[in-house]
Amino acid sequence: MPQSLVKNYIHLVFSTKNRQPFIDKTIQSEFYAYIGGICKSYECYPHAIGGIEDHIHILCTLSKKLPLYKLLEVVKSNSSRWIKTKGEAYENFYWQGGYGAFSINPSEISIVKKYIDNQEERHKKISFQDEFRAFLKKYDVEYNEKYVWD
Repeated sequence: MPQSLVKNYIHLVFSTKNRQPFIDKTIQSEFYAYIGGICKSYECYPHAIGGIEDHIHILCTLSKKLPLYKLLEVVKSNSSRWIKTKGEAYENFYWQGGYGAFSINPSEISIVKKYIDNQEERHKKISFQDEFRAFLKKYDVEYNEKYVWD
């Protein structure tokens, strides 16, 4: 019987709405674990999840059964709903409308994992906006600056 054999590594990057610093240290690890659970439940197995207060990076395999936009939809909606149950400090939490998604060569998985794990140090030197622009340049993504941020 024929098979569909697929293995797509995806690096997802998106911020909180207007880059509000909602993802503080008191909730980060629980929040990332929750997001990892969402990914797993859709057979999009996470390899690394991290970020800082205003954005997140997810490195996962994309399920052959799920379009990319659907993964983003369920991760954003479910995680947003979850964090709002964690107290008044999070009741105005929202994700930005857009996202970045970049395919990763399997030989670079360890590099991307390390990149995600070192977010706190990296962002002492570079803003999220500059980091995201660098991804767009690296992956040769055409964009209009006017529509990237919300």
